[in-house]
Amino acid sequence: MGKKIVFLTGTRADFGKLKSLIEITQSNSNYEVSIFATGMHMHHKYGYTVNEIVKCGFPNIYRFINFTSEETMDLTLAKTIEGFSAFVKENQPDLIIVHGDRVEALAGAIVGALNNILVGHIEGGEVSGTIDELIRHSVSKLSHIHFVSNDQAGRRLIQMGEMESSVYSIGSPDIDIMFSEHLPKIEEVKRYYEIPFSDYAVAMFHPVTTEVKQIRNYAENFSKSLLDSNLNYILIYPNNDLGSSEILSVYDKTMLNSKIRIFPSVRFEYFLVLLKYAKFIIGNSSAGIREAPYYGIPSVNIGTRQNNRSLNTEILNCNYDIFSISSSIQKAINSPKLAYSQHFGAGESDIKFIGILNKESFWAISKQKVFKDI
Repeated sequence: MGKKIVFLTGTRADFGKLKSLIEITQSNSNYEVSIFATGMHMHHKYGYTVNEIVKCGFPNIYRFINFTSEETMDLTLAKTIEGFSAFVKENQPDLIIVHGDRVEALAGAIVGALNNILVGHIEGGEVSGTIDELIRHSVSKLSHIHFVSNDQAGRRLIQMGEMESSVYSIGSPDIDIMFSEHLPKIEEVKRYYEIPFSDYAVAMFHPVTTEVKQIRNYAENFSKSLLDSNLNYILIYPNNDLGSSEILSVYDKTMLNSKIRIFPSVRFEYFLVLLKYAKFIIGNSSAGIREAPYYGIPSVNIGTRQNNRSLNTEILNCNYDIFSISSSIQKAINSPKLAYSQHFGAGESDIKFIGILNKESFWAISKQKVFKDI
């Protein structure tokens, strides 16, 4: 029997980042792969996207509901630890793979570290705004192996005391899917989601947990700016962090408009196609910072959620006020197709990933971490 690897996923977005890595690992007889699906995947309010994982044909999918009656991230973390700990004790994986800066990733890293299991972290070493950055760096310190998206992220981890020998630059794995020959046609995507627009922009606005008292005002300004622009929008629900209910409440009151199609979630490959053919993307999603520049799509980045993460000087950064957002929308409308970006790799992250796993030295990495002084 090969090494047991479990990929932990809590959202459509992080599953999109992990998918090519799961596929290539699944196809290798050296590994027995399972998927622990939790978080937004298990929430009907957000599209019950665990079904999208099932449709991919992956075996060994374990489902766990981690949300509680209260919209607090600490309780979600606690419940995820409890559920994932039970899974780990029953299945005894050799390697846990987590992604990014969600509380589900933090739970996975905590369980792995405390149970003497190797933890691999995808896309650590990056900076952003809000609580996300604290979670991401915490996950990195609890992880034994780091699969980073670029050398700059790797240098940050070394600055944090991580061993250079445990840092591997593989790029951002979603680039593998972004330029896949198997993406659906735009006509198929529009037909599937009943999108009538010929021209449109993509809109995604997530709560900023450290600014939760201002979230309703932010959401109202965001919504009014979209409506005032009189453009067509594909609007996707926020994530389920603290403050999401405030955003959805604003949407319920303001977004009943024929020029706006709103979805709890969109299948990752379909989302990429919609993004590729959009006039621009607006909001505070990392998709505006990472994926949009690869397609040359103008991006309006609102507020603080992606602070210090924007490497592309052509991204239109603005404040939360209506004038600033509306002005940036006008700039995006008139913006030409941007130059192709390679800030997060050039693809083939899956090949690099499996190449690293296939080395005997990888499995000899010590579970006893040390801090390396600079």
